[in-house]
Amino acid sequence: MAKKKTNVRIRKKDLKSDVIRFFQENRQKKYDYLQLAGTFNLKRQTQQLMLFDILEELHRQGFLDKAAGNRYSTFKQKPTNNGTHPDSYENILEEFDISEDYPEKALQAAELLSDSIPGEEYAYREDFRTVCTFTIDPWDAKDFDDALSLRKLPNGNWEVGVHIADVTYYVKQGSAIDREAEKRGTSIYLVDRTIPMLPERLSNGLCSLRPGEDKRCFSCIFEMNEAAQVKNHRIVRTVIRSDRRLNYEEALDIIQGKNDPVQEEIRVLNELAKKLQSKRFKNGAIRFESSEICFKVDEKGKPLEIHFKTPTEANNLIEEFMLLANKTVAEFIGKKSKKTFVYRIHDSPDLEKLEDVARFIRRFGHNLKLQGGKKAVAASINQLLGEVQGRKEGDVISAITIRAMAKAVYSTDNIGHYGLAFDHYTHFTSPIRRYPDMMVHRLLERYMSGGNSVNKQKWEEKCRHCSDMEMNAAQAERASVKYKQIEFMSERIGNSYEGVISGITDFGFFVEIVENKCEGLVPMRDLNDDYYEFDEQNYCLRGRREKKVYRLGDPVKVQVLRANLEKRQLDFKLINREENK
Repeated sequence: MAKKKTNVRIRKKDLKSDVIRFFQENRQKKYDYLQLAGTFNLKRQTQQLMLFDILEELHRQGFLDKAAGNRYSTFKQKPTNNGTHPDSYENILEEFDISEDYPEKALQAAELLSDSIPGEEYAYREDFRTVCTFTIDPWDAKDFDDALSLRKLPNGNWEVGVHIADVTYYVKQGSAIDREAEKRGTSIYLVDRTIPMLPERLSNGLCSLRPGEDKRCFSCIFEMNEAAQVKNHRIVRTVIRSDRRLNYEEALDIIQGKNDPVQEEIRVLNELAKKLQSKRFKNGAIRFESSEICFKVDEKGKPLEIHFKTPTEANNLIEEFMLLANKTVAEFIGKKSKKTFVYRIHDSPDLEKLEDVARFIRRFGHNLKLQGGKKAVAASINQLLGEVQGRKEGDVISAITIRAMAKAVYSTDNIGHYGLAFDHYTHFTSPIRRYPDMMVHRLLERYMSGGNSVNKQKWEEKCRHCSDMEMNAAQAERASVKYKQIEFMSERIGNSYEGVISGITDFGFFVEIVENKCEGLVPMRDLNDDYYEFDEQNYCLRGRREKKVYRLGDPVKVQVLRANLEKRQLDFKLINREENK
């Protein structure tokens, strides 16, 4: 195929036709995003982003399949043993190259690990077993990898302990368990199951900070005053014994006044957390808040209800202290030396994308200021997100604003974290479920012992792998949510719902149902009252004769026509709409 000339303006419609033709001619192979950009000689970032949007559209439409590492191929119908096409949830595991089975060597190695703590361990670790300590996690969690402790110091300040499971004490670098954990990169949380990074004996047992058990930890200990100013800190190996296992709902009840043996500790930590959060936002952190889609399922995993969880004060309490620990660890290495380290980085948003967002939101009466530096832009984004919360256009505006942001990744090259407004940031607090956190623990131990810097190129490759596996896990998790949404709606064919146009393409528009956030397509072919053209610049479809318009964010009413579990796709019929001329 002839390559595109980069000095010619590329139209999305033409590029999409070329992409479809390419995959029709190359059905047997998988191609990653960068390979395809090279194939079509797309060197400019805007052209590459256009290609990525096309690939995602074709994936959503069911034309392309997507495997681990963002590798695309022509969608293949995979027959099951009985000759029918599978609508099985298990297909997601195959699609994203996810294995639930752990290698036998790793499982055997995990079983041989001792659950007792030798006496010499207590000698070199700080002992926090008599300090009030607790975990706060989702109600169904089993892998408790972080705990908080609190006590009053003689000078009137507070000592806050952020205690993280000492996973690398058990998982030695290069061992069978370590090799498999590195390969996986992360735990994966599908709707009906968790696929852990570590064998369950470690994730739910030896390393999990369960109440009443002595546990090894790597801890950040902070001395803080009432204004949440950190007066002193240290990073140390510890042994703890958690007094309580709380879920977020229980912690919120205590914050809101319920009596409990740990009520003073919870409420003090919550006040400190609120002050930490306030400082972050004043410094330019972005206030991204989104609800989590949750399902009530029966004993066979069939979805019965869809509901939403939004972060509460209890969630924010934990988040603020985890952010503080991650930032402190990154600064401890990054500010004091030039040794190779693993950072969690987040680049500044692309200005062209933000200009597109600003242009789009003006029709809803909102503004986005793009001058004045990072802090001013972040403040304007926060103001926008606050304005649209709860409004009919809110979800759409939040979604396109998030898409304008860069993706956070792991790297040995520190550029800071734009979204958090931190100059130094890493992931230290979740080593049970994230391999980069294990990498950070190992580097910390090495450098605190006076060790030399590790090989930068080798560790950068590890970072790239972990970023790829994180993206793959996120896509699998989204696919599992989408599957359950389609399964839920398959029982509701013919029902009508209020919705909002959430996406515009040249083959129709997507509508998100307001009450359950299930998204489906109204195909262009079904809009037979006019000939509609795709206006990409203005996020709309425009009728050629009657000048009727369907815009992103418009409220509409739709009827459920079809539910395709295999392709995870819903088709809607438009039965009412907001008319614009």
